[in-house]
Amino acid sequence: MRRQEVDLAIDWAAAEGWNPGLYDANCFYAADPGGFLVGVLGDEPVATISAVQYGGSFGFAGFYIVKPGFRGRGYGMQIWNAALARLAGRMIGLDGVVDQQLNYRKSGFVLAYRNIRYQGTGGGCFPGGAEIVPLSTRPLDEVCAYDRPFFPDNREQFLKGWIRQPRSTALGILRNHTLAGYGVLRACRTGYKIGPLFADSPELAERLFLALKAQAPEGDPIFLDTPEVNAAAVDLAKRHNMAAAFETARMYAGTAPELPFHRLFGVTTFELG
Repeated sequence: MRRQEVDLAIDWAAAEGWNPGLYDANCFYAADPGGFLVGVLGDEPVATISAVQYGGSFGFAGFYIVKPGFRGRGYGMQIWNAALARLAGRMIGLDGVVDQQLNYRKSGFVLAYRNIRYQGTGGGCFPGGAEIVPLSTRPLDEVCAYDRPFFPDNREQFLKGWIRQPRSTALGILRNHTLAGYGVLRACRTGYKIGPLFADSPELAERLFLALKAQAPEGDPIFLDTPEVNAAAVDLAKRHNMAAAFETARMYAGTAPELPFHRLFGVTTFELG
């Protein structure tokens, strides 16, 4: 895909009810400009998929959509195979809808855990304390170093745009003058999503969550995608009156990465990992 065609994939994702961010396309394309594929019949796009390469060892598949009216004809399998070919030799991750798990297993993917999307409402009080700071006040190298354990390979190029996108708030929380967590709130087609939400303890995660929640307009929908394997993350969502709205199956082809789930309270994005 060219950059403009990524907007088409975003629109199709919105039509499927995935509620993408308003400015996701620029961030996603910057992560890997060659990582977005479109299948066409003549001049008509009929299928999309992303196969984004991170560093030299990891890839993530997303935006796997066949246009209604063209499904059941094998076009999805053709573009799926093209994505797998682009990511050959890498560990590959994806967040798939639950009822497609069997199909992904046929391509060698194994369920690692479920991600649960919780929905609540924005607003509330910003928690006091000088330790919550705009993430822009911290060096990018520090942010990337903090982020690195949460992802199987380097994603600095992606983060540069993600934490600076329009209509977003990126906050860090400090402990002993050092970054001990960060999170991003971004505007979506409906409401706002918080992602990622990383922190060294449940208490710090909750302070960050409340600070980000306070930046959304009072009463607007907010969403937090929690890894079910982190019970404290699920508890955080439930204690703040959020209700489960959607779930995905996080699956990997290749050995699943060892991630610090006790510090991972919110997934960055289902589309790019």
